Amino acid sequence: MKTAIITGASSGIGRAVAAHMLEKGWTVGLLARSRDPLEALAETYPNATALPCDVTKPDEVTAAFDTFAQQHQTLDVLFNNAGIFTPPATIDDVPVSDWMDAVAVNLTGMFLCAQAAFRQMRHQTPQGGRIINNGSVSAQSPRPGSVTYTTTKHGVTGLTKTLALDGRAFDIAAGQIDIGNTRTDMITEIVERDLAAGRDAPETFDLDVAAEAVVRMAELPPEANILFQTIMATKMPLVGRG
Repeated sequence: MKTAIITGASSGIGRAVAAHMLEKGWTVGLLARSRDPLEALAETYPNATALPCDVTKPDEVTAAFDTFAQQHQTLDVLFNNAGIFTPPATIDDVPVSDWMDAVAVNLTGMFLCAQAAFRQMRHQTPQGGRIINNGSVSAQSPRPGSVTYTTTKHGVTGLTKTLALDGRAFDIAAGQIDIGNTRTDMITEIVERDLAAGRDAPETFDLDVAAEAVVRMAELPPEANILFQTIMATKMPLVGRG
């Protein structure tokens, strides 16, 4: 039975990916700060383990991954997904606290979880595994007023490339999925904000489609890897010129 840890598993894309994996028979560690939704999901699936954890806290991350390893011995996949979007603003109006929060979750949290997964995958028997980082189309093209989010997601791309390179010697594959406007609570807030401002609502697509794309990456054989995948709403204006 394949094993995975999913961060940010209490809602949105993380919860959707967890549900898809659990339905397919994966053993899944559910990691997020919010204990109640994790435990509710774990009560539904006997192959789920709730791992309440703040990804910005090194000791909590280590303890969560150690708990999962003690219970299941090996870790096949990490979906490194936890992230936040701070209020939109141009850089001169961004509170430094918003910048620090975004870096702490979107970048330091990604680093800490990748570090814990890499360590486990390197030293387990059989050696190896797969780390999938949730980037964003913001890593390719920013949304106005998204300096904190966009900058951290560019950092995630650097993390992905380095993990892919350093993981080769240990049979650890690393890839990134950049998702554009799947229907999560975060995107719903953006849609409502755009409509309130008199702007056209952004194009979106179904959350389950994005989740299935992550699962396909997770299910690749060890000798194959998707380094970068972009999945987005078809009519999303990611490319092109006005």
